[in-house]
Amino acid sequence: MLDARSSLVSYLDDLQAEGRITFTRDEAVGALGITEGAFLKSSARLQKRHKLFNPRQGFYVVVPPQFLSWQAPPPAWYIDQLMQHEGRPYYVGLLKAAELHGATHHAVMEFQIVTDRQIRRIRAGRSWITFHFRKDMKPILAGIDERKTDTGKMKLSSPELTALDLVRYIHVAGGMDAVATILRDLGNKVDGHRLADLAPHFDRACVQRLGYLLDRLGHNERAKAIYDQLHETNFVPWVALEPMRRDGVATPSAAPAERNERWRVLVQREPEVDE
Repeated sequence: MLDARSSLVSYLDDLQAEGRITFTRDEAVGALGITEGAFLKSSARLQKRHKLFNPRQGFYVVVPPQFLSWQAPPPAWYIDQLMQHEGRPYYVGLLKAAELHGATHHAVMEFQIVTDRQIRRIRAGRSWITFHFRKDMKPILAGIDERKTDTGKMKLSSPELTALDLVRYIHVAGGMDAVATILRDLGNKVDGHRLADLAPHFDRACVQRLGYLLDRLGHNERAKAIYDQLHETNFVPWVALEPMRRDGVATPSAAPAERNERWRVLVQREPEVDE
């Protein structure tokens, strides 16, 4: 009779032969007919050898041979199954989504997820999976697309939702200069009407800032629908282009470099776009 360790190795091989790389502790215990204690001991040995990755309690990812030096496969290979295990709605967003849409110039080291629960970040081999909170996911479902991966699929923010999120979560997106640099390229992929459908589910200030940036970066036509939407009301308050930082430090109070009447945006300093 095979011991639990050998049985688990065979189980992992069988999973990969079926095109799967994820499983739960309960699935393995049931399939192998071993105790939970035996499974935990065997899985711990395989984790030390980097053949198994345990990102969340009770959820496991097989590490294929080509990723042994990374200690985990790319998060895109298992993020959909992981979030199903957590029972949470989600999408891949922010800088990672921009990269997948071809709108970043640098490799993104964080795999950024937006979901409706606060979840601690996960070390995933060479990168981190980070989670960003949005209370209500239902209103922006129309902005979430499906993207095929090497092992199935994942949910990805559309260019329009990505653009809004980059401005909303500007501090985790690298600041105004980084966001402006991304929007220069991402703006070409934005559908103005789809953007207008999503905009009401974001703070008005966020929409004003995004509209200003799209105009500034030469994407005026793509910003027209959200401009019309904003000005359906008679009064649009002024907002600063760069919001207060999370540490409570306000943007500089000196006279603004620009007062943009079209979007009612006060520009303390002009964004610097990387070439």
